[in-house]
Amino acid sequence: MANSDLIVVGGGLAGCEAAWQAAQRGLKVDLYEMRPANTTPAHVTDQLAEIVCSNSLGANSAGKASGLLKAELRRLGSLILACADAAAVPAGEALAVDRDRFSSLVTERIVSHPRIALIREEVCQIPLTPTIIASGPLTSAALTGAIITLCGEQYLYFYDAMCPIIARDSIDMSLAWRGSRYGREAQLVEGDSAPSGDYINCPLSQAEYEAFVQALIGAETIELKSFESEDPRFFEGCLPIEVMARRGRDTLAYGPMRPVGLRDPRVGRRPYAAVQLRQDNLADTLYNLVGFQTNLKWAEQKRVLRLIPGLQNAEIMRYGQMHRNTFINSPTLLNPTMQFRQRSDLFFAGQIVGVEGYVGNAGSGWLAGVNAARLVAGEPLLVLAPETMLGALCHYVCHAAPEEFQPMKANFGILPPLVDDIRSKRARHEAFVARALNSMELVMRSLVVV
Repeated sequence: MANSDLIVVGGGLAGCEAAWQAAQRGLKVDLYEMRPANTTPAHVTDQLAEIVCSNSLGANSAGKASGLLKAELRRLGSLILACADAAAVPAGEALAVDRDRFSSLVTERIVSHPRIALIREEVCQIPLTPTIIASGPLTSAALTGAIITLCGEQYLYFYDAMCPIIARDSIDMSLAWRGSRYGREAQLVEGDSAPSGDYINCPLSQAEYEAFVQALIGAETIELKSFESEDPRFFEGCLPIEVMARRGRDTLAYGPMRPVGLRDPRVGRRPYAAVQLRQDNLADTLYNLVGFQTNLKWAEQKRVLRLIPGLQNAEIMRYGQMHRNTFINSPTLLNPTMQFRQRSDLFFAGQIVGVEGYVGNAGSGWLAGVNAARLVAGEPLLVLAPETMLGALCHYVCHAAPEEFQPMKANFGILPPLVDDIRSKRARHEAFVARALNSMELVMRSLVVV
C-alpha cells in the first residue's frame, strides 16, 4: 500500500470514477476490490462497476434532474458516463446500458490505465495513507467494523426504510394547512404565502381514512432480494405503513396519522386522521411524509398517496423504499469536498455517503478523486457550487439535518431557488439547467488533467 499515492477501496461506480480521476491527474493509484475472492449476495461477476439492479441510469435529457447531472459529468470527463454512453441500449429518453458491456468497458479502462493498479484483495482496516472509501452499501463486515471504530456506531446506519419526499409546490394548500400540534403557531395561511408552523397537515375524514387504509392493504409491494429478506422482521421504529395497516384498521390513526393536538382551522375541529409533512431541505422546496416508510411499488405509492386530501397532485421527488443499506451520517462526518472532517487525507464516496443513484454515486466519486489528487499536489480543494446538480447533491448530504438524514438522489428540489419566480415548471427547470451549466463551465477552467 505504501508504494502508491492514493488507495481507493471499492471497485463500484464511485470507486472506479475516483481512481480514474485521481490517476488522470498524475497520482499513482491502488484500487482495491475484494471480488471475486470475497463476493456479496448481490454481485454475480468479478467485473468492476457491476450494475446489480436496473440497467437504467435514469433520464438523459438535461431538462430532468438526472439528465442535468449526466450533462455536468460529461463535461467533467467522467469515466462512468463515457462507458455508459458507449454501452447504451435503446431506452427512449433514458440512458440504459448493456450491463455486461458497461462493466467490461469500465474494467478495461481501469486495468489498462498506466497509473492504476487493480488489487483483488479485501481491505479490512482503513489505510493510514491518502484513501478514498467507496465500498458501497454491502461493505464487508470487517471494513464495516473499522468504519464503526472510526466514526462511532451511532454514525453508521443499517437503514431499512425511507419515507417518500414530495415537492412542496405540488401540495394543494386549499385542502392542507400549516401548523404544529396543540396550536403552536398554527393558523390558516391563504395561498401559503406566509407559512407558519413547522408542518403541513393533510386532514382526512373517517371515510377518507378508511378508504386510504384499504388501498394500502391491497397495494402491491416490492419483492425484497433474498439477502434482504432473510430476516423478515422490521424495526418497530420504522415499520412500513402497509405493515401497520395490516395490523388493524385503527393502527395508523394511533400511529403516524394520529390527529392529536391538531385542529383544522377551516372547520375549527380536530380531523379524524391527518398526514403530516415535514420540511426536508433548507430551500423549503421538499417535504417528507412523517412516519410513512413504505415498500410499495412506485406506481402504487403514487396511486395510494394521492388519495390523501391535499396530495391528489403530489409530485414525488423520492419514493419510499426498503432495502439493506449501510451509510454514514455524512452531515456529521464529511465536508462537501468529500473529506472526513477528523482526517484530511481520508475521503468517502458513493452510496456509503448517502448519495442515491448510479450517476450520483459516480459524481461523488469524481469529486473525491479530484480532491484527493489536489490534496496530494498541495492544491486547494474543490467545493462545487450548489447551483450545479453535483454540487447540490454533495452539499445536501453534508448539510442535511443529522438526526433525520436519509439518502438522496439528484432532483431539482435540492437546488437553491431561482432569483426570479418562474411559475411554469418547464421554464423553471430550463432556468435551473442554464444556471447549473454556466456554473460548471467556471469549474472546468480550473481543472488540470495530465
